[in-house]
Amino acid sequence: MDTVHARFKDKIGEVLLPGDVFSFRLPEDGHGDGNIKTEKIICGPGLRRNGEEVQVCKSGILRHKQPNLYWIDSQQRRYVPAKGESVIGIVTAKSGDIFKVDVGGSEQASLSYLAFEGATKRNRPNVQVGDLVYSQFTIANKDMEPELVCIDSCGRANGMGVFGADGLLFKVSLGLVRRLLAPQSEIVKDLEKIFPFELVVGMNGRVWVKAKTVQQTLIVANLLETCENMTSQQRQTLFRRVAEGSL
Repeated sequence: MDTVHARFKDKIGEVLLPGDVFSFRLPEDGHGDGNIKTEKIICGPGLRRNGEEVQVCKSGILRHKQPNLYWIDSQQRRYVPAKGESVIGIVTAKSGDIFKVDVGGSEQASLSYLAFEGATKRNRPNVQVGDLVYSQFTIANKDMEPELVCIDSCGRANGMGVFGADGLLFKVSLGLVRRLLAPQSEIVKDLEKIFPFELVVGMNGRVWVKAKTVQQTLIVANLLETCENMTSQQRQTLFRRVAEGSL
């Protein structure tokens, strides 16, 4: 039976281009007993649902995660804000009750001084121009200015807020970011065998890292940037040589 899942699965691992379309419509002969209508497809980055169709809006390789999540894996570097994503921003200005934050998108985002844990009109957070903030988008669409918060739905910081004393901030592709943020990320596990370090990863392609010394911090940053296009075996060989001190 020709189902939507079957059409997607036929294309997993293949390169798709903007304009490619997958249809949810039932076959004209009426076979299928309406199963296609009840199928759920979760569209990740690069895919857009439009009525009874799923449209490809980025070029890249189609990926799949059980049971029904599909997305386009692309080597994009330009970040487009999306609601709910956590990013690393740089405070660029104070404007009244609002901080302006550079998130690497086409325009700056706004962050209210009340969007911090425990913040009130009298108890303002200590945020300075140039500070790094780990925050989450609450508004992100093409018609409105992006808005950030540093608290979750319960009003807790939950790891968000100002951070980054010392450490090194650098930029990687969005594809590498998704691999670093994956549960049980192999890259992070392999790196932890070399040095202990702190790591903050934003969905906007920014990565902050801090190890015990400046030298170790630079080594970790260089390894992260280098391993992006390596196979698992190549990466582990490189990391092992670094751990043994032969590089």
